[in-house]
Amino acid sequence: MATIGGLIVGLLAGYLRGVVDVVLSRILDVVWAFPVLLLAISLSAVSFQSGLNFGLVKIGSGNLALPIFIIGAVYIPYTARVVRGSTLELTGAPFVEAAVGYGASRARIVGKELLPNVFPRILVLFPVVVATGIILESGLSFLGVGVRAPDASWGTIVQDGIGLLRSRPLIAIVPGAFVAVTVCALNVFGDAVRDAFDPKAAVKVRTP
Repeated sequence: MATIGGLIVGLLAGYLRGVVDVVLSRILDVVWAFPVLLLAISLSAVSFQSGLNFGLVKIGSGNLALPIFIIGAVYIPYTARVVRGSTLELTGAPFVEAAVGYGASRARIVGKELLPNVFPRILVLFPVVVATGIILESGLSFLGVGVRAPDASWGTIVQDGIGLLRSRPLIAIVPGAFVAVTVCALNVFGDAVRDAFDPKAAVKVRTP
C-alpha cells in the first residue's frame, strides 16, 4: 500500500507539477511533520473502538485490515518523496522530451517513459518499507492498538511475555529476536537490490 500509493502520488506530483504538485507536496509535508509512531498510535487509538468508515467501505475495529491500512497510509509520504524527486529528474531527460515532441499523451509518457525508469528505485525502497512496517506493527501491537486477539503478532507475544520474564523469558525474547533478525535481513536484502540496480556499485565490485 505504501509503495503503490507513494508511486502514484509521486508520479502525479513530479510530472504534472504546478498546482497539483503544490497541493500534494503540502499534504505530504503535513503528514511528514508528525513522527511515524506517534501518528500511527493516534490513528489506531481513534479507530480502535469504532473502526474506519469511508462511505461504502467500512473497516471494523477488530479487522486485521485496520492496522494494515494505518501502517500503509503513514508511510506513503516516505515513498512518494523519493518517486517525486526521481520523476522531476527524469522529466528533463532527452527520451521524455522526445516523447513530448512526438505528441505522446501524458498517460503514455507516464506509463511508458517515466514508470519503467522510476520502478527500479521504488523496488529498492520496498524491502526497507517492509522492514519499517514490521517494526511499526510490532510496536503498535505491543502497545495494544495494533493486531488484536485472536490474530497473532510478534508484538502481542512480546507483550504477553513481559509478565513472565523471570519464569519464562524466552516467550518475550524469541519474538523480539525474530523481529530484529527479520528487519536486519530485509535491510541487507535492500542493500543487495540497490547494488544490483546501481551501475556504479557494479563497477566498484569489478574494480580490483
